[in-house]
Amino acid sequence: MSLPRGLDSARPGGAPTIQRAAALCVLLLVALLVNATRVQIFEASRYDDNPANRRQMIARYGAPRGDIVVGGRAVTGSRDAGGMFRYERTYTDGPLYAPVTGFASQVYGSTLLEDTHDALLAGTDPELVPFPLWNDLIRARSPGGDVVTTLDAAAQRAAYQGLAGRTGAVAAIEPSTGRILALVSVPSYDPGELSGSRTSVVRAWERLNGDAAKPMLNRAIRQTYPPGSTFKVVTAAAALDTGLVRDLDAPTDSPDPYPLPGTTTRLTNEARGCADASLRYAFEWSCNTVFAKLGVEIGLRNMTEAAERFGFNDQKLRIPFSVAPSTFDRKLDGPQLALSSIGQFDTRATPLQMAMMAGAVASDGSVSAPYLVERTTTRAGDTVSATEPRTLQRAMSPATAGALREMMVNAVQEGTGRNAMIPGATVGGKTGTAQHGVDNSGKPYAWFISWAQADDAMEPAVAVAVVVEDAAGERGEISGGGDAAPIARAVMAAVLESQRDMGR
Repeated sequence: MSLPRGLDSARPGGAPTIQRAAALCVLLLVALLVNATRVQIFEASRYDDNPANRRQMIARYGAPRGDIVVGGRAVTGSRDAGGMFRYERTYTDGPLYAPVTGFASQVYGSTLLEDTHDALLAGTDPELVPFPLWNDLIRARSPGGDVVTTLDAAAQRAAYQGLAGRTGAVAAIEPSTGRILALVSVPSYDPGELSGSRTSVVRAWERLNGDAAKPMLNRAIRQTYPPGSTFKVVTAAAALDTGLVRDLDAPTDSPDPYPLPGTTTRLTNEARGCADASLRYAFEWSCNTVFAKLGVEIGLRNMTEAAERFGFNDQKLRIPFSVAPSTFDRKLDGPQLALSSIGQFDTRATPLQMAMMAGAVASDGSVSAPYLVERTTTRAGDTVSATEPRTLQRAMSPATAGALREMMVNAVQEGTGRNAMIPGATVGGKTGTAQHGVDNSGKPYAWFISWAQADDAMEPAVAVAVVVEDAAGERGEISGGGDAAPIARAVMAAVLESQRDMGR
């Protein structure tokens, strides 16, 4: 039997052709598998992080977010709004806690704790699950975890209410540990206005960023101010540690007024009795002339080193989000050094830095690393991570810290800080009125830094710094003792009351 003509002619080359085709198919299949492996495993993160990939955002807001907790109560929440980005962030007392929580926005991203702990809050942190690789393979997402803060709710509210109607900031810490007890910036804003993807979010963003009062500026950690006379704590510490001053009550041979070195400019005082005043009297009544002269005699190198031991010029401080560095210039001539030693010229500090400084005095000279997160937990409450207190450095000797505590107590009991006194507690403080603007034309900033220890306690419970940008009264009447000290007193009293309630 003969085959059809066409098939018969194809027989000699038929088998090799099929084999080549099969080999090509196998090669293509292998190439496809290799490419799929490359894309899904080795380059997965690149595609996941691509801004054009909206699946990450959809997944991120596809489930309720974990919460930020203050005093055992969640101050955040999630609302099911439907749509592509299903869950929107909500905030309880949004303006009160905005300097801590920041915002989580489908349009503008996230800031502060919402940003530094985004993976945990969104449920993508590998530490939330015992087998993270398995979750990655099956693309599963854990429920968002919670961030438990160190804040004292009563102290936070006292600070916010104390600044009501003004512009300024408050920072309070626990001196022995560095736990941040209050962090307030006023004016503030409601982070909930930036949640969701509606057109109202865009309008809110434009309004908030266009507001001359800068409600989204975190003045407690991101704004630096001339610290004025509160910086005299650093100058006094340097004078004692270098041995320039050995007796708090000995005359300092300081003229009033004091001619700035190499100039005809004379520095004066608001207080009386500053000529040749002792360090104790000069600290108690804030004599500019005494401290300016001391700064020059201490010298630039020693003054710079003293300031840096307290935390100035630190570019790396995080709590866990970044803090603007407080600065003491390393290159100063004589007049500039004199002014910098009383917290003027180019010296700048955040309220948090000044609270750390007061805390160092209260804790025998050690500067504790400030931190805002006590621990993080799973949704079920199991601890994921916890913060351990640590010391950054020693700012001064214990003997010098003891002398400064004594002088700060004198300043409250007999000097310019009387408005900070609290019954049943020992309070130490230092007032400050900082000039600013071209030729000091701006309204002075009112400062007060302090610490408080209950009479029946073993150690100070709180250190506070308050700055008021738009203090009340005429220019010549503005003072840290009058405008900032009452706010500090309210914050300290709230912390002391909280500790009494806890039996500490």
